Amino acid sequence: MAAPKDGPRGPRLRRSRGKGGPDAPQDAPRRRLTRNLVIGGCALLLVVAGAGGYVYFKLNGNIHSVDIDGQLGEARPPAATDGSFNLLVLGSDSRAGANGALAGGAVEGTARSDTAMVVHIDQAHTHAAVVSIPRDTLVARPACTAPDGKAVPAARSAMYNSAFEVGGPACAVKTTEQLTGMRMDHFVQIDFAGFADLIDTIGGVTVTTSVAISDQDSGLKLPAGTTHLNGDQALAFVRTRHGVGDGSDLGRIELQKQMVKSIMKQVGGAGITTNPAKLWATADKLTSSVTTDSDLGSVSALAGLVTTLKAIGPDQMTMVTLPVVTAPGDPNRVVPTRPAADQLWAALKADRPVPESVTASQSADPAQGPTGRATGTGTGTATAKATAVPGGGAATAGARGSVE
Repeated sequence: MAAPKDGPRGPRLRRSRGKGGPDAPQDAPRRRLTRNLVIGGCALLLVVAGAGGYVYFKLNGNIHSVDIDGQLGEARPPAATDGSFNLLVLGSDSRAGANGALAGGAVEGTARSDTAMVVHIDQAHTHAAVVSIPRDTLVARPACTAPDGKAVPAARSAMYNSAFEVGGPACAVKTTEQLTGMRMDHFVQIDFAGFADLIDTIGGVTVTTSVAISDQDSGLKLPAGTTHLNGDQALAFVRTRHGVGDGSDLGRIELQKQMVKSIMKQVGGAGITTNPAKLWATADKLTSSVTTDSDLGSVSALAGLVTTLKAIGPDQMTMVTLPVVTAPGDPNRVVPTRPAADQLWAALKADRPVPESVTASQSADPAQGPTGRATGTGTGTATAKATAVPGGGAATAGARGSVE
C-alpha cells in the first residue's frame, strides 16, 4: 500500500497578520453554510481527515496532484505576505474515460478549461472574491512546457482555455498569472464525470431561473422557476450556453455562479458531515474527481484548507465575471475591458474588495447573461439551435449532447 502523500507541513496557507479573526456567526443556518470549499463539498474532508487506516489511505490515493511550483520555477508573481491567497479552479471538458458519455461530441486526446474561476481569499479569511474568466477571452499566452515535456510556444492572441489544452494545468496557471498579475497559490480541477457523481452523492441541487431553458446541445430542458437537479442535469446546467442569454459563454458563466452557491447550500443543509455513510461516499467521489497542486494533494492538506475557509459561506462571497467586450474583428471572441479589468485585478492584488464599477455591471439573473441582455459574443448560429422560451416542460435533461 502506498504511503500517504501528505507531510507534516500540509498546504502552504499563510496565517493572517491582521488583528484577530472573524466574529463567530450568531445564527445556526449561517454557521452550517460556512463549512464549504468554493467548488463545493471539500468541507467533508475536515472530518474524514481524522479517520485512520484504510479510509485515510484510500482517500489519499484517490487524489491526483500536479507539481505546479516545480514546473513553473521562480519566474512568477510573488506570493502575498499578508495572509491572503488565490486559487485557480478549473472545470475540465476532457472526453476521456467516463467523461465521454457525459460530454458528448468528439472524444479527443485533449481537454480545455470549460470553467475557470480565480478565487481570492482575503487576509482575514472571512471573504472570497470569485472572478469567472470567459473561456473565449483572447489573451497573450506565455511559452509553456506541456506535461509530456514538449515546448509550447507563446501566442500573442489565443483563447484563454487553450492554455490548458496545449500545456496542461501548469500552463493554465502561468497564463492566469500573466493575465491577472497575481500568483495562483493553489490549483483545483474537476472533470465532468466527477462533478455529476458528486452532485448525485450530495442529493442533487436546487436552482431557479426566470425563464424556461431548452438547449438541444447540452440536453438541458428546464421550466421557469425552481427545480431540483440530479447530477446529469446539474452538469448540463453548468455547461449550457445556447439556451440562455445571447447563446455565448457569458450566459453560461452566470449559471455556473448560481450552481456554486447552490452546491454550498446543499452541502451545508443536507447533514452530510454528521452522517458517516454520506460523508464517506461524498469524500470518496470528491477525491476521485479532483486534481490539485502538489501542496493540496492529500486529505490532511485539503482539510487544512477547509479549516482556513470555514468562515466563508455564500453570503461571504462576491462572484463576478471578468469585464469583457467583443474582440475587434471577431464577434465570437472577447477581450478584457480596460480599465475595468485592470482595476479588478489591482484591487484583488491589494486585497481590496471588488470595485463597485465591476459589481454594478453584473447580472442578478443567471438566465439572462451578465447584463440581462444580449452581449454580442455568441457563436454565430448558436442561438438558432436552442432558445429560452416562455413556459416549458419538466426538468428531464441529461448532459448527453455536444456542447461547445
